[in-house]
This record gives sequence, C-alpha cells and structure tokens, in this order.
Amino acid sequence: MTELTDPAVRVALAQEIAPDLLVIPNNGVDLVPNIGVVGGREAVLVVDTGIGTANASQVLAFATEVAKGRRLYLTTTHFHPEHAFGAQVFAGEATYLVNRGQADDLATKGPGYLEMFRGLGEVVARRLDGVRVPTPDVIYDDAYTLDLGGRTVRLRPTGRGHTKGDQVVEVPDAGVLFTGDLAETGQFAIFPWFPPHDTDVTGVGWLAVLDRLAATGPRVVVPGHGDVGDVSVLDDVRGYLRELRDETWRRRNSAMGQEEILAEVRTLLVERHPEWAGREWIEPGIGCLCAEHA
Repeated sequence: MTELTDPAVRVALAQEIAPDLLVIPNNGVDLVPNIGVVGGREAVLVVDTGIGTANASQVLAFATEVAKGRRLYLTTTHFHPEHAFGAQVFAGEATYLVNRGQADDLATKGPGYLEMFRGLGEVVARRLDGVRVPTPDVIYDDAYTLDLGGRTVRLRPTGRGHTKGDQVVEVPDAGVLFTGDLAETGQFAIFPWFPPHDTDVTGVGWLAVLDRLAATGPRVVVPGHGDVGDVSVLDDVRGYLRELRDETWRRRNSAMGQEEILAEVRTLLVERHPEWAGREWIEPGIGCLCAEHA
C-alpha cells in the first residue's frame, strides 16, 4: 500500500471568494476537504473541520481570528472522517449543527469509519490519534436557516447520494453552494460502496440530487475536494455519473458477468478521463450501479 501524503489543512492558503466568505482549499491533497468560513454581522459558520484534532484546532483558530468576537457555528457536509472527525475541538467554542441523516450516520457508522481510516497508514492514524466520533449540539430534520446577521445560510439535506446524510450549504446572497462529496473536480466520483458494511451510496439517487442542485443555478460551487468553480462543477459530475450508469447498465442488460463489466467500463472511463485522479473509485461505482440495475 502506498503511504498517503499527510492530510494537513493549510489555513494560510485561505481565499476570499465573496465578501466575508472564505475557503481553505484542499490544495489537491488526499483526505483534505475544502473548508468554508462564512461570516455575517453577528456570527460565523465553519463548514467541515479537516481530519483529526490538530487540523480542526487550526481551523478553529483561523475562524476565531476571522470572527473577531462574533459567535461561532460549525456544520459538516457529511459524516466521513476528513469532513467531520475534528468537530470535538469545537465543543464549547461553537454550536455544531447537522441534519438528522448525518447524525444517524455519525452514531451508527462513525466508529467503524474511524477504525477503517486508522488502517489507511501511519500518517492518517497519527492524525486520528485521540479522535472521538463527534456529537452534534443541534439536529434538524427538513432544513435549517441560520441567521448570521445580515446574511442567512441554508443547511439542506439532499437525501441519499454519496451518503445517507448528505447536506449542502447554500449562501444565497453570494450564490455559493458547498456540496461536500456530492461533487469533486479533477477526479472520479467517490463511491463508498463497501458491501455488506455500507451500501448507502446510490448512483441513481446521487444523479437526481445533482440534477436538483444544478437547477438552482449556483454562481460558485465549492466541491468537497478539488478546485472551486461554477455550475459546470455539477455538470461535470452529472456527466460522469450518467456515463458510469449507462455503460454499466448497457453491459448488465447483455447478461455480461460482473468481472467483465468491471474491466470494460473501467478501461473505457480511464480512456475518456485520463487526467482524473481517484481511479480506485471506478469499480465501487460500477458495483453500486450493478446492484441498482432494475
């Protein structure tokens, strides 16, 4: 197994993409998400923490400096460790809000993912030293509108896609949408398809979620990983998911065996997207869509 690069969040790289709205970019590093810091007159919202307490402590310190006395909130786009497993650092410093599906994922699948990620290599295990699965302060059901003072932010569960508990974060006045891992740039879509332990990802549902998000017409899309862009970020992922579905189902309809489907579709998609990272996620995506084939 190739040792991963240290998944260190670099707060010094933060960029303001709209007034009082910053993104700490993942800078192309595996297991580092794009992190948001969204300000209003009275409060500041942090979106995602990075993996582990050291990363989250840097994010908290950065957000506290930006806030200059304003109240702090935290939300996470979904329960996966690089997005949420630093939230314990914010306890007592910020109010942590998540949707019901994500809270369920944290409680039921969080411990297993913590152990799985600790097995990814020494550098990741060190980042997770002392980490506890976080417990939210506020759990909402349908949607949550957060008033930061002169700026409202909408926390909206999307239904099953990348996970059961995906949540997007909308900043309407700036036209900004944080997608979590429903969208990435420069890589194949991440399918956490791990039967029999976790099969909540759905390619069909994910595509429907992206169709709905694209219809809202965001001006700026902040993906879970990769470069910030416009609505074309969503369009590119939608296009890939359609390719993955159509090429998989076409072969499934011909009664081709799954191993042959895996080999053919993987080869085809790598040929079409030779520059993309994350080729290890193609086969899980094919497996998921084979299981979803009617």
